[in-house]
Amino acid sequence: MLTRRSFVTNTIGAGAVLAAPGSHEAAGQVDRRMIVDAQVHLWKAETPDWKWVPGLKPQLPEPFTIERLVPMMDEAGVDRVVIVPPSWEGYRNEYAMEAAKKWPKRFAVMGRLRLDDPKSKELLATWKEQPGMLGVRHTFNRMQTGWLTDGTADWFWPAAAKAGIPVMTPTAGRARDFLRIVERNPDLVFIIDHMNVSDDTAKAGKIPEAITEVVEFAKHPNVQVKMSSIAHKSSQAYPFRDLTDHLKRVFDAFGPRRCFWGTDVTAGIDRFPTFTYQQRITHFTEELPFLSEDDKDWVMGRAIMRRLGWA
Repeated sequence: MLTRRSFVTNTIGAGAVLAAPGSHEAAGQVDRRMIVDAQVHLWKAETPDWKWVPGLKPQLPEPFTIERLVPMMDEAGVDRVVIVPPSWEGYRNEYAMEAAKKWPKRFAVMGRLRLDDPKSKELLATWKEQPGMLGVRHTFNRMQTGWLTDGTADWFWPAAAKAGIPVMTPTAGRARDFLRIVERNPDLVFIIDHMNVSDDTAKAGKIPEAITEVVEFAKHPNVQVKMSSIAHKSSQAYPFRDLTDHLKRVFDAFGPRRCFWGTDVTAGIDRFPTFTYQQRITHFTEELPFLSEDDKDWVMGRAIMRRLGWA
């Protein structure tokens, strides 16, 4: 059985060649749809000058770097990736922006912003002037759990809407709080992570309840949903048939232009160590019969590019 470390090596594949910086098409891109992964974490090794948040651990024991991801994308046929800086690095966006500088046609960033820092209000006006920056992704965990209700984050939602900055966030366990935020900020571009499903939700057998909650958001046209980080929450092996009905409920509620395929490719490796990047694509393009070919064009990349304004 593969280890978490061997996952990266095996997924890249024998003989893969690192791509050169600059504009580069994934292998086999001629005459096929654009494939855009809505979420991937990248991180460097922890060093004295690059410390992680105490108590938080990465999804893999080794760094998952730009140089590891690019050949994986090429082999699988992924054209573009939205980089989401991981929570264990704190509020650092530098490494994600480094990728966007090197490969501006392949990487974009949904950066992290300190909502409890008064200076952050000033940053929003020029937020998208940073290299590859298309929006903000925030996770309300640990010390931040109270920010949704104690007033700390109240300023952010209308400010992001006014600045035209899309926001991604996990809503699992706090769907009601986020629903109120969406209702109060109809101009906010709000993107729900992972269909409102967390690892804890899946372990508790409460995926159906989580899907019911996320479907309630669909009546708000400013809300979209990432169909990401879902496969490893299945109780079955590929092609994860027990997830099909849940995916269909979300798709039927939001439609192809508000659903974004994504992987969170480093998550859940302990459960499915041989589940390849290529299979994360074919799970959607070959194993979900409710998706038409036109639907797949939108869900697999076109929709998120349009929503984030990624040309």
